[in-house]
Amino acid sequence: MARAATTSDVFNAIAEPRRRQILVLLRSGERPVTELAHELGMSQPGASKHLRVLREVGLLSERKAGKQRLYRLDARGLRPLHEWTGGFEQFWNESFDRLDAYVQDLKHARREE
Repeated sequence: MARAATTSDVFNAIAEPRRRQILVLLRSGERPVTELAHELGMSQPGASKHLRVLREVGLLSERKAGKQRLYRLDARGLRPLHEWTGGFEQFWNESFDRLDAYVQDLKHARREE
């Protein structure tokens, strides 16, 4: 199976750790590329490259403010990830139910000691 192009698939786009860091930084609000590059400890062209990929898959929006480009998280782009991980909800619910039953058994055993 051929691998999807990084710029067209949100899963591939966030597979890069720096891009996930950018998303975390943008959770608190809109920021210019210079500030993001500084916080990531990378060059502005390097940060811009990651921002472009995130924008192309719909995770970011940008606007011009004077000479700066400001980037903002667009959480709607995370929908495919949310829908995919939601398919594992039953697994986690069953795991938590088993853990809860185990803890209740331990508490019951301690009371009987």
